[in-house]
Amino acid sequence: MSAAPAGKTGYRVKAESIEACNCQHGCNCQFAGFPNEGKCEFIVGFDVTDGRVGDVSLKGVRAVVAAKYPKAIHEGHGHVVLFIDDKASDAQVNAFASVLSGQLGGMPWEALAGTIAKFEGPIRKPVEIKAAGEQSLVRVAGAVELQLTPIRDVMSGQAKEVHIVYPQGGFFWNDAKIATTETMRAQHGDFRLEWPGKYAAAAEVNWTNE
Repeated sequence: MSAAPAGKTGYRVKAESIEACNCQHGCNCQFAGFPNEGKCEFIVGFDVTDGRVGDVSLKGVRAVVAAKYPKAIHEGHGHVVLFIDDKASDAQVNAFASVLSGQLGGMPWEALAGTIAKFEGPIRKPVEIKAAGEQSLVRVAGAVELQLTPIRDVMSGQAKEVHIVYPQGGFFWNDAKIATTETMRAQHGDFRLEWPGKYAAAAEVNWTNE
């Protein structure tokens, strides 16, 4: 039976993930490792469907990560803001923040932790997430607004179903439905981003440090 790294609490998390960034619809980071615009700015919302950190259940907890990197993520200097739903208990907030900040190890958060120069949060605010594939919604009261909409055929106007699939497993997810952003903006203090009409994806994620 696998175990968590020495001195760290074990966790397993399954969640619906709604993400969007400033890349074009394929997101060049998926293929060449570098963002289309030279910089990387993104929002990701997580709605936990099952999971726990130690004895703390995370089922039903919702969180949103908003981030800005001056270049590609792996080149560092990121400014990250973490919001967690104010309906979560103190124990749930602390547990989920320890996962998303990389403190407990496990991929992808262990790798991402080393790229962050400024981390704000967890900030407790009402978080709304509707996991509905290409029509998913992420909202943090007064801070984040993300609405996905399907990519449409230029000739017929009909919605197109597009997936990016990693048959042997991807860094964030294995199979994502690709959409575009009808609305995408975030603001918290001096942190601001806005990228409508860009890349978006909806997927299931599974993380563990065991």
